[in-house]
Amino acid sequence: MTYTTATIHERGRIKGRGEVRKILGRFGTMAGITASAAMLVAASGIPAQAQTFTTLYSFDSTDGANPRAGVVQATDGNLDGTTASGGAAGSGTVFKLTLSGTLTTLYSFCSQSGCTDGGQPYAPLIHATDGNFYGTTEYGGANGPYDGTVFRITPTGTLNTLYSFCSQSGCADGEQPAGALVQVGNGNFYGATFGGGANGGGTIFKITPSGTLTTLYNFCSEDPPYGCTDGWHPRSLLGATTDGNLYGTTSAGGAGSGGTIFKITPSGALTTLYSFCSESSCADGEDPNAGLVQATDGNFYGTTALGGAAGGGTVFKLTPSGTLTTLYSFVCAPGSCADGEFPGAGLVLATDGNLYGTTNYGGPAGWGTVFRITPTGTLTTLHRFAGYPADGANPEAALVQATNGKFYGTTAAGGPLGACTNGCGTVFSLAAGLGPFVEIQPTCGKVGQPIKIVGTNLTGAAGVTFAGMPAVFTVVSSALIKAIVPVGAASGAVQVTLRNGTLFSNVPFRVLP
Repeated sequence: MTYTTATIHERGRIKGRGEVRKILGRFGTMAGITASAAMLVAASGIPAQAQTFTTLYSFDSTDGANPRAGVVQATDGNLDGTTASGGAAGSGTVFKLTLSGTLTTLYSFCSQSGCTDGGQPYAPLIHATDGNFYGTTEYGGANGPYDGTVFRITPTGTLNTLYSFCSQSGCADGEQPAGALVQVGNGNFYGATFGGGANGGGTIFKITPSGTLTTLYNFCSEDPPYGCTDGWHPRSLLGATTDGNLYGTTSAGGAGSGGTIFKITPSGALTTLYSFCSESSCADGEDPNAGLVQATDGNFYGTTALGGAAGGGTVFKLTPSGTLTTLYSFVCAPGSCADGEFPGAGLVLATDGNLYGTTNYGGPAGWGTVFRITPTGTLTTLHRFAGYPADGANPEAALVQATNGKFYGTTAAGGPLGACTNGCGTVFSLAAGLGPFVEIQPTCGKVGQPIKIVGTNLTGAAGVTFAGMPAVFTVVSSALIKAIVPVGAASGAVQVTLRNGTLFSNVPFRVLP
């Protein structure tokens, strides 16, 4: 297997399988956190699309390079994302991309002296309730080149650094926030730092939209510094769960030293739900680098980058009480990795009730795959990447399902050769036969509260209902409707009636007391 410089970046060399875990856990960009409390199958009178893979955009370094994070669909219908390198200063960018493939670079990091604005964003953005985007950089900031930041950026590209890590002595506030943020109902954000904290094992933090940071938990608080039975090196969180808690993973530590899955309350009380490598030869998986997704059955689904029956990583299910089931083990026999290996990114729960994901390597050409897996563990490979200068290589981030029904993702390498030895990476789409739907923001609220409904071709909408109750609404654009939660509304699907069909929300709206 050949490991590209785009994947290991310029920071180190692989010295065997043990190093792969460190590289994927330390430098690979895992997807953010799909905050799905429940999913509904989207019913529509609009025909679904055939399965088609399309490379939408190939980076050339001047406009960014090596996108290690996934994209997010904004309320204007476009996709917004980050690249880990390239741009005007070579330290990454924030970009906007239309669904037809037109890219605009919104910001280039390290534009300020000493990179006080941060550099190398390895995590996806989130589109917050105030209409702005929030994200993290793993490096840069006011306190040193290796510390990282939290930032806010407007849809037009004005960036404000909200917090620079290592502001406290000994980096007690954490350093290198490699994962995405999540926003909760009160408007605050939660996130994780890969390192730093009181014990050097990383932290969970809360930060207000104005930039006030509170450290909620320090990893390696149990049996420090080597045991770390509570885990160390957290990467991602999942919010908007049915019980109101946050769930996440650590890529190392735990009772089995293979990483953990944990639950943490908004006030910072942490419970370790599962420790990987609890089974012989880590048959239950090792190194869960990515976040979790919660399905309608209340269970959580995720991936491990390593371990499993053949050492190539796993897809797993976890009950809220901590019982783990390995749904699939990726097999990479010598000379054949047809189904992929090293699924370092998280999963997305789609409108058909299945889970979709990527593997960083594997497939006939060795450059990674896109797959679908049922909740019971039946896996189908949908696309195998051909590398460079073809369709891309090494997808390190989770997919997102846009409101047109298609999946969108990034590859960290591949695409046409040029400024980057192995290609500067791509953004791609995959139509897997699923029809359009609408997305509600936020997914819960009180009667009388305004709600955003994002979709495709919404102009001319004739009606909006919340679980069958008609709502007052305004069509803002072809991609956005604003509606008011009606009196008498119950929790359930939001429905938009169009001239040529009906769209349902991909998650049910929860009416709060």
